Amino acid sequence: MITASLVLYNTKEDDICKVINCVNRSIIDYLYVIDNSPSDTSRTLVNKLIVKGEYLYGHGNIGYGKAHNIAIFCVIEKKADYHIVLNPDIYFEPIVIEKLMCFADKHKDVGLLLPKVIYPNGDLQYLCKLMPSPIDIFGRRFFPARLTKKINSRFEMHKMGYNKIWNCPILSGCFMFMRVSDLVRIGGFDERFFMYFEDFDLMRRMHSVSKTVFYPYETIIHDHAAAHHTNKTLLKASLKSAIQYFNKWGWLFDKERTIVNRHAFDEDNCIIEDEK
Repeated sequence: MITASLVLYNTKEDDICKVINCVNRSIIDYLYVIDNSPSDTSRTLVNKLIVKGEYLYGHGNIGYGKAHNIAIFCVIEKKADYHIVLNPDIYFEPIVIEKLMCFADKHKDVGLLLPKVIYPNGDLQYLCKLMPSPIDIFGRRFFPARLTKKINSRFEMHKMGYNKIWNCPILSGCFMFMRVSDLVRIGGFDERFFMYFEDFDLMRRMHSVSKTVFYPYETIIHDHAAAHHTNKTLLKASLKSAIQYFNKWGWLFDKERTIVNRHAFDEDNCIIEDEK
């Protein structure tokens, strides 16, 4: 059984339609739509579109990770095999889910998968990352461009090539295909993160119990605007979550980060597949 969850907050109707239609055409068995919006104006649209699933509203704006946990705790009880955390600004072909499931079925040590992610114009999004240091997060936001280019290249693992199946320390939270038995082991999202860095935190914990794998042979589209770069409120929320993250895991001294990042580019992390 494959389930998925989608969190809304004043989400555009076009985005809701795109992603739910993708789910409907795929082999996903059940979709949870958790609406954190101030009003349930999306209820009618979601109930009209959704084939197998449910619309959940009335819990308030509880945060991104906590909202997804509502679904995650349900699918753990249902004993689903896989669960997918979806952003509302992504869309994909139905075959993507089937291919990821086949790969995960074959590789029982893989707890999380991310396919190749591109912008609508076809440009690659560099979403494989090292475990972040304060320089990676604050430096790339506030340092001059001549310095951030080098920081980004290392942090986003450009050297990896993005053309191999790779066990990466951190992957984007825009699309998280996860093995439910490993979700049980890590306990879902840390609900102390209201918005931003909840995916880094979950990914880090998942990477400690299983492989977190970039799978370049399938592609999804992420219509990402990076609103926190221009919106002061969202920027403040991002910085607050970054501080929470480093308070939890360590600022300058983080033994796990040092060890994992030291070996992140090792060829041993490349998974060789005979069939694409």
